[in-house]
Amino acid sequence: MIRDTIKNHADFALGDNDPVAKSPYFLVRAKLAKYPDDARYGLIVTKKTFKHAVDRNRAKRLLRDWIAFNENLLQDRWDYVFVARRDILNADRLSGRVAMKKALGFLRKQVIKED
Repeated sequence: MIRDTIKNHADFALGDNDPVAKSPYFLVRAKLAKYPDDARYGLIVTKKTFKHAVDRNRAKRLLRDWIAFNENLLQDRWDYVFVARRDILNADRLSGRVAMKKALGFLRKQVIKED
């Protein structure tokens, strides 16, 4: 089951203590889900980082693919916000999926420590 996306600008706001995982291609932050039965994810791909719409669209497409591939690692009670980095344009599908798996695994361990 694919998650719904965060659409409201205010829902992208994160606290300073929310867990974060970094990758060369993106960073991902997790926060408690606003709707625990319907956890979501959001993508941030800015014009400042990606000047051309083609690049922004490619970054979003890659992130969505990697998220769908690693859907089983997303926890139900957490909303995730993914921020694309410039190097995502140089990533291939396999290395991105591996990076996503590592980042989500790191977040899972970080969240378990906090609980």
